[in-house]
Amino acid sequence: MHAKLDRLRRHHRNCAQRRKDIRARRRPGPPNAFSLLPWLLLGLGSFSNLIGGEGPNPWIGGAGLLAFNSLYISIAFRAFDKKKRQSRTTLWLLGTLAAITYGLAISYGGSWLLFFPLLSLAVGTTLRDRRLGFTLMVLSASAGYISGREGHSPWDPWTLGYGTFISGAVTAAILTLSETVMELHSTRQELARSAVEKERLRFSRDLHDLLGHTLSVIVVKSEAARRLAPRDIDAALGQISDIETVGRQALTEIREAVTGYRDASLASELDSARSALTAAAIEPVVRQSGPPLEPQSASLLGWVVREAVTNAVRHSKATRCEITVDGGDPERVRLVVSDNGRGVGEAKPGSGLKGLTERLAAAGGSLEAGPGPRSGFRLVAELPVETTAPDTAPGAVHGAG
Repeated sequence: MHAKLDRLRRHHRNCAQRRKDIRARRRPGPPNAFSLLPWLLLGLGSFSNLIGGEGPNPWIGGAGLLAFNSLYISIAFRAFDKKKRQSRTTLWLLGTLAAITYGLAISYGGSWLLFFPLLSLAVGTTLRDRRLGFTLMVLSASAGYISGREGHSPWDPWTLGYGTFISGAVTAAILTLSETVMELHSTRQELARSAVEKERLRFSRDLHDLLGHTLSVIVVKSEAARRLAPRDIDAALGQISDIETVGRQALTEIREAVTGYRDASLASELDSARSALTAAAIEPVVRQSGPPLEPQSASLLGWVVREAVTNAVRHSKATRCEITVDGGDPERVRLVVSDNGRGVGEAKPGSGLKGLTERLAAAGGSLEAGPGPRSGFRLVAELPVETTAPDTAPGAVHGAG
């Protein structure tokens, strides 16, 4: 029954994804150079005049029409490449296009004045700064003035001037909006990739902390069971029972870590630290004072305790390990883990200390690790906290049980 439900869920998810892909393919894409080419049809009136021989010097007019179309197409394709659009070559091409437009409009008039809106459109695709508004105003005034010359144009000067201005302004606005949308889409994808990378890093840290500590405890208890088996079978069986318990707990913690809901409780980690240190023949001394901590701070310090105890069991060769949680300061809580071992090994590059340092730094805290004042190894973690209860709990000292 569950297998059928899972297959149905997968089928529905696949269908939804296919529908989403189809809608994405149907959605129109961003503007491109080809969307600007149909506007060249505005020049059909000029071409008709040349064919009908209505204007003087048809060869010069034909050359100007060919040059205008060629420059317009070149600018249109360069405008959608940001590097090319901002180059001096594009500005020179735009200036040449403007000179041809003015020459043809003044010499021929009539339908040739429609090259002003085309020139304005080319300006709107190219300029994105303060020059755009000034240039459009000049082009609009020029188109209106030339159109208003007596008997020179069939169009109202205000209409041609307004059409010239609006063609460039609307084109620039649409292209700017399109570029902004594409940048936002790219930023969203980058944020999604960053979130995935952070989640992978979090998961790898959790697995390192979970498996490193658990496997160390299993190894230590296995060694203890092997040593005890020849002379005290009941004690050896107790150690084996502990190994089974630790293994089951590790399976539960890994499942919780996979779903992202696991918190390393400080109280449970302190209890686990006592058990692991005792099994490794290290005397645990745990001191805890101050009010209850908020869950986030307790969880972070739980990870620190786990990593510090794991390193002590693996590398320190110590006989005593002290863990002190000092919450007397109302603004910060301080965790100190120190041992009397050889003082090397705990700060190896590539260990979990680097990940813990990053975690505490992200929460506004700090982590320092190094040789102790007299011998051994000492780890100090500090975090800003907010108490969850107004009264403080009395300090407690727990020795090896």
